[in-house]
Amino acid sequence: MKKLSKLEAILWNIALPGFSQLLAGRYLKGITLILLEFAINVNSHFNIAIMYSFLWEIDMATKVIDFQWLMFYPCVYMFGMWDAYRDAMPKDEKLTFLPFVFGAYFVTIGLMYSTSLTIFGIKFGPVFLPMLFLLPGLIIGLVIKYLIIIITTKRTREKMYE
Repeated sequence: MKKLSKLEAILWNIALPGFSQLLAGRYLKGITLILLEFAINVNSHFNIAIMYSFLWEIDMATKVIDFQWLMFYPCVYMFGMWDAYRDAMPKDEKLTFLPFVFGAYFVTIGLMYSTSLTIFGIKFGPVFLPMLFLLPGLIIGLVIKYLIIIITTKRTREKMYE
């Protein structure tokens, strides 16, 4: 099997969690992620909510969503992307999980607030608000990753000179 680039791995998993794993020859994990995506999507009525959201019928999108099912989606989605990225990254790259984990946390928080939170008087609903929350999650995860790397590198250098 061809080794995917990091960008290729991420983009295939944005299209559908599990695609990158299938392309990398990790069939069991890929099929499992696709089945989880399908089960969550169908049971949460996510595609219908996406359609209503793009038609800017946010109240209808909120009404059709089964939040009990959709709350699983951010973690499955971000895990699929991290797993694909991890396979494509160099072995010495550290703490790559942090942006993905914080992205999943923040998308989940965005989903929880999607029925009530408005930004500049606009209600973004259960599709767009979690998407907006992804960016701060990724940024915070990256900042924490680099702070940990800086701190541990500094401590390693200090021990070398003791």
